[in-house]
Amino acid sequence: MASKILVIGSSGQIGTELVLKLREIYGNKNVIASDIRKGNYEVMESGPFEYLDVMNKNEVKGVLEKHEVTDVYMMVAILSVIAEQNPLKAWELNMNSLFNILELAKNGHIKRLFWPSSIAVFGPDTPKEMTPQDTVMKPSTVYGISKLAGENWCSYYSNNYGVDVRSIRYPGLISYKTTPGGGTTDYAVEIFYEAIKRRSYTCFLEKDTVLPMMYMDDAINATIGVMQPESLPSYVSYNLGAFSFSPEELAEAIKKKIPEFKISYKPDSRQGIAKTWPQSIDDSEARKDWGWKPKVGLEEMVKTMLQGLHFTI
Repeated sequence: MASKILVIGSSGQIGTELVLKLREIYGNKNVIASDIRKGNYEVMESGPFEYLDVMNKNEVKGVLEKHEVTDVYMMVAILSVIAEQNPLKAWELNMNSLFNILELAKNGHIKRLFWPSSIAVFGPDTPKEMTPQDTVMKPSTVYGISKLAGENWCSYYSNNYGVDVRSIRYPGLISYKTTPGGGTTDYAVEIFYEAIKRRSYTCFLEKDTVLPMMYMDDAINATIGVMQPESLPSYVSYNLGAFSFSPEELAEAIKKKIPEFKISYKPDSRQGIAKTWPQSIDDSEARKDWGWKPKVGLEEMVKTMLQGLHFTI
């Protein structure tokens, strides 16, 4: 039977581009987008869309049955900065949405499930350089705590109920196609809009704060790629890396294209979150188990972002 895919949270930063790529691969009618809010024009017009509240398990079950869904990409989450503003709401959404999907998979309504984790699962005691796949994980944010708990619950459902769930730990993601959703690495997207519009940007992180990042195309390819093998050695949320940089290094790369660009720094609460995260990632397990390899480097990312935002280079 051909794959029928449901993307829950399709109107978000990752979900939007994921839907379009999946439709390109599997055909428009075989990829159902869903969210509690409508998506962009291309998502809404290119294939089926369902208004869906993932917190309502029966509603989700109805959509699965209606479209005879085999695979689910569960992309719903409240991200790091917004989660700190309302911890209980973030915990409830991030965890209960996952439980609903895991239970539906356990009961045979989903053949294969993707659930995203994040570098937020790491904490101040985690090694900063080339952070290993298996290491100390004591996250200090609500988002990170929920993601680490989610990893453990996915492992539990895999080991005890045979649920086929795949996962990767996203670094900071960069894209011009959709706006950021409240993450600590959002400066790396905002800076391009401000560089083009104002030729200046005030960064909310310190200039030497190095974090692992990735261009969205690589993240989408990895998200689809981890779902391709018939099986993986065991459930694991894979480390994923591409490149690392600081705000100062990104600003210098932008100045090569926009010489008059200037950056200043006014660190806020997000600096406290960023300093608990890794600076670089060891993703050798993903490379070994399912052939992961990033394609886009820093200079190409900067060029693509500026061109995508209609700046003439």
